[in-house]
Amino acid sequence: MPKPLSLAFDPIARADELWQRRWGAVPSMAAITSVMRAHQILLSEVDAVLKPYGLTFARYEALVLLTFSKAGELPMSKIGERLMVHPTSVTNTVDRLVRSGLVDKRPNPNDGRGTLASITEQGREACDKATRDLMAMDFGLGAYDAEECAEIFAMLRPLRVAAGDFQDG
Repeated sequence: MPKPLSLAFDPIARADELWQRRWGAVPSMAAITSVMRAHQILLSEVDAVLKPYGLTFARYEALVLLTFSKAGELPMSKIGERLMVHPTSVTNTVDRLVRSGLVDKRPNPNDGRGTLASITEQGREACDKATRDLMAMDFGLGAYDAEECAEIFAMLRPLRVAAGDFQDG
């Protein structure tokens, strides 16, 4: 897919100027608009790298999480908790991975109502190859060096704490 032509001006900066004239200075408007645009850019670039493996970023995250687990399997509820997504989203994500042969599901022997998702050998291979490709393109953040990436992480951390992602401290 060809990239659209670049504008001769920054549309977010222009919107910020117009916003200030109409409603006053609200730096958070330009910041949120920049974050949302960055999300679009990064998701597009990362998904393009993952597409040959039949993955989206959500499916890739689930595979990585399973590779990090000791036995290569986790309860579906734990996957949702760690990825911070609704149980329905976990089910949809894992079911797609199952259909692709990258994950298996079975009843959780420790929880009669629960289900375990386990990564298959094919899933491990896809995860390793996709990870290699994502690392080669710096997960879309090649415009930043390691220190700047750490700054971005640190800058967004208070937002995540305030949202209840985890307890800081």
